[in-house]
Amino acid sequence: MSCPCCRPGGDSCDEEEDEEEEEVGSFDMSMMKDRVQYLVDSGIREIPAAYIRPLDERPLDMGLEQIPVVDLSGIGGKDRQSLRKEVGKACEEWGFFQVVNHGVPKKVLDSMRNDGRAFFALPMEYKLQYACKPGVIASEGYGSKMLSKDEQLLDWRDYYDLHTLPLSRRRSSAWPDDPPSFRETVLEYSEQMKLLAEMILGLISESLGLPPSHLREGLGEPSQNVSVNYYPPCPQPELTLGLQAHSDLGAITILMQADIAGLQVKKNGRWIAVEPIEDALVVNLGDMMEVMSNGKYKSVEHRAVVNGDRDRLSVATFLDPGKDCRLSPAEGLIDEKHPRLYKEVLFSDFISAWYSKGPDGKRNIDNLILSPV
Repeated sequence: MSCPCCRPGGDSCDEEEDEEEEEVGSFDMSMMKDRVQYLVDSGIREIPAAYIRPLDERPLDMGLEQIPVVDLSGIGGKDRQSLRKEVGKACEEWGFFQVVNHGVPKKVLDSMRNDGRAFFALPMEYKLQYACKPGVIASEGYGSKMLSKDEQLLDWRDYYDLHTLPLSRRRSSAWPDDPPSFRETVLEYSEQMKLLAEMILGLISESLGLPPSHLREGLGEPSQNVSVNYYPPCPQPELTLGLQAHSDLGAITILMQADIAGLQVKKNGRWIAVEPIEDALVVNLGDMMEVMSNGKYKSVEHRAVVNGDRDRLSVATFLDPGKDCRLSPAEGLIDEKHPRLYKEVLFSDFISAWYSKGPDGKRNIDNLILSPV
């Protein structure tokens, strides 16, 4: 899932990191018109042309289906072997799965949902104090656009993107202080997502026949971003998308869905609407996981649709490689029968290429393929 002039999980270049941080509290009220929530609050009955998708990209009515569900309650015992097989099957066949009994306390999930909703319920003037810096890659804050291109089609979504790890990227003192518990909630949520991501990476590594630590170590000093996504009700939901089709750039993403459907996954050329499970978390593989697994596991296109009657809030946590990390297929997965399928890539170069073209399905990773997969 991505952010506007940046992408959750993206790293800024060295020049951007050396810039002085923009002071919280300075904002331009003209930015208000760019927020989807402002459009809805103004009472529009027809959505602006910039949000209308081409006919072949518009959502279709479909029934809900269940992606694989993995129960992690036995991860520390004798069930680990069967669990890694289950995870490997889900990664190979879907690139998506839901986890239950994942160990993240319900109160942590509830606090993140509640504080996220509380922030978006605040006056626009307050929220705009935390607006993303227009046109700056990896600018955290409150935004709406995925890219800074004038000609882009827009998503029916506002968001707040937070840089949470490593600590050198974290500026929690500049995060919103209303609701009062927001900063503490994000920090606790970030820690829980880090622990869960490491647990899942261990299972994925083992499912590939690699040491449990292989994938985690292969990410260098990883980056984590938490993106709180708000999808206001839409007067013409059949014409637009909450988030356009894309695959995630990094390693894995952990998504806390809303209680109503919105996530759709592409499988065998068709879109599947994912049925939410209460307090389950959705895990999906990013492009770099496809590279590191030498194509055995694929990143998968997904998108979000919107609702005509209800708003929806989800929280995506992205675990990405360090910007200076070079990624390539694991040597243990390459032999005469399984040749190397992907070029080595510097992750910061991959991000830059993505920004020059936009999400565009999975075409960014296609440029790394050496042989047909």
